[in-house]
Amino acid sequence: MILRSVIAAASLFMLVSAPLPALSQAASEPAAPASTAASTAVVAPEAQVSPPASPAASAAPLNAPATAPSPFPSNVPVAQLSAGDTAWMIAASALVLLMTLPGLALFYAGMVRKKNILGTMAQVIAICSLVSVLWLVCGYSLAFMPGNAWIGSLHAAWLDTVRFDKAAGLVSVHPLAATIPESVFVMFQLTFAIITPALIVGAFAERFRFSALFWFITLWVVLVYAPVAHWVWSPEGWLASMGALDFAGGTVVHINAGIAGLVAAWMVGPRQGFGRVALMPANLGYTLIGAALLWVGWIGFNGGSAAAADGRAGMAMLVTHIAAAAAALSWMLVEWLVRRTPTLLGLCSGAVAGLVAITPASGFVGPKAALLIGLVAGAGCYWGATGLKRRLGKDDSLDVFGVHGVGGLIGALLTGLLADPKIGGVEGSVLTQAIAAGATLVYSGLMTALILWVVKMLIGLRVTERQEQDGLDLSQHGERVE
Repeated sequence: MILRSVIAAASLFMLVSAPLPALSQAASEPAAPASTAASTAVVAPEAQVSPPASPAASAAPLNAPATAPSPFPSNVPVAQLSAGDTAWMIAASALVLLMTLPGLALFYAGMVRKKNILGTMAQVIAICSLVSVLWLVCGYSLAFMPGNAWIGSLHAAWLDTVRFDKAAGLVSVHPLAATIPESVFVMFQLTFAIITPALIVGAFAERFRFSALFWFITLWVVLVYAPVAHWVWSPEGWLASMGALDFAGGTVVHINAGIAGLVAAWMVGPRQGFGRVALMPANLGYTLIGAALLWVGWIGFNGGSAAAADGRAGMAMLVTHIAAAAAALSWMLVEWLVRRTPTLLGLCSGAVAGLVAITPASGFVGPKAALLIGLVAGAGCYWGATGLKRRLGKDDSLDVFGVHGVGGLIGALLTGLLADPKIGGVEGSVLTQAIAAGATLVYSGLMTALILWVVKMLIGLRVTERQEQDGLDLSQHGERVE
């Protein structure tokens, strides 16, 4: 039933998609030299490939108009690939997957109560598995294939464009990353699609039904993540066309997941005892290990978004680390001043806040700007996880909106202010960044509410009071931590 829901939802999007031109290219012929792609994409702006010439085109007169570069994947000689770029992107994909498994699983598991450790981990690994299959079926295609300004198409459904023919010496490449195999591009983007919905788990931790999770994530990935990724990272996306800058996912990943988490916390309702009793974390040692894995993995998250082993990837790596360190210190200092006690949880949360905020800017700023972004993010997200959370009055259990939503907003706006044309080749605009962030907040928030309402009507969202008292480990999985 879940698979039928996916296909039905994808078909609904196709009703508003523009008609797709036929793919007129000879798979066995080489591609032309690379041209320049949109600088707002999550991959290198220089990585674009022209389509192979068709027999008809080769017979055209010399003064005939040049054929526009194809927006579709094409088959090129293996020799055209860059071994260095490919090796780096394979490593970066592994690093980003490490962020979810085991990074995010440990980070969240350490912050819930002991009776919910295994249940929280189970949710994360289940999301990883489910989204991987959805990406194969239609997610990649809806996000990265040409369609219209709002959504892609089903041209690459079931990964039908991904090819490798060793005998013929041919491999498919995506026009946004022409120096690496399409298979590597698909895998790298899949790791982003995995971690985004997995982040939402922290907002409704300790009370969400495991069966409801599958329905919610399936619909959310197809109806929310794929469209927003297309808006920002596809050259024809309406936010990309406006010039919105999001190098590695500040809008697509963090603002998107942050507002979805806040809406989910509101619709699911608070945990039993929220605001009346202390809901103490089970093991902050797990949280530190998870935060450390997130920090290391973020090198691939941001550095890999250059889609090349080049100077921009190196700069993204450097500014990512600087922002994380600055934010950890900033959060610690504010907490020390306010609560008179610096905490391990605060240091971990501050580091993640810095990583979140630098994400959209990482391909557009230098070290000094990264330091500023980190300092602002640490203090800003501390307020988001404390003062703002109290004002909102919602049980966002693990501060998904306070860290990812607020951090994503800070990063998006500061990207517009601090973007350096010498690094990213483009000027930033705070107004454009605000429009992109606002559009994501509104769309993701409304669609998340609609999806949760549908799931609630079908099977319900949260466990019973008795199951919540017993804990998710026992009530949902029949297991427990001894």
